[in-house]
Amino acid sequence: MRKALLSGSIKFMFYVYAFYDKTRKIFYVGFTNDLKRRLKEHNIGKTQTTSRMANKLLVYYEACLSKKDAEEREGQLKTGFGRGYLKRRLKNYLEGA
Repeated sequence: MRKALLSGSIKFMFYVYAFYDKTRKIFYVGFTNDLKRRLKEHNIGKTQTTSRMANKLLVYYEACLSKKDAEEREGQLKTGFGRGYLKRRLKNYLEGA
């Protein structure tokens, strides 16, 4: 788990992330407090949803200082508007995918 030093106190970071499946052209959005561990779990098939994504690639992540903020952002990115945001944000990558 990453730690950030803010004003003399240590805070833990929370991450919102998105995988993209090039074959099915879909996003998977999640959040975690340990991005490296979570990516490893996705890559070895420990996560049922992404285990069906044959060509998944981490394409986006954000860091938050609050777990609640990360959970809310995850919810936002899972909406139609949020997926539209990801498509606009990653436009150049997705056009080449």
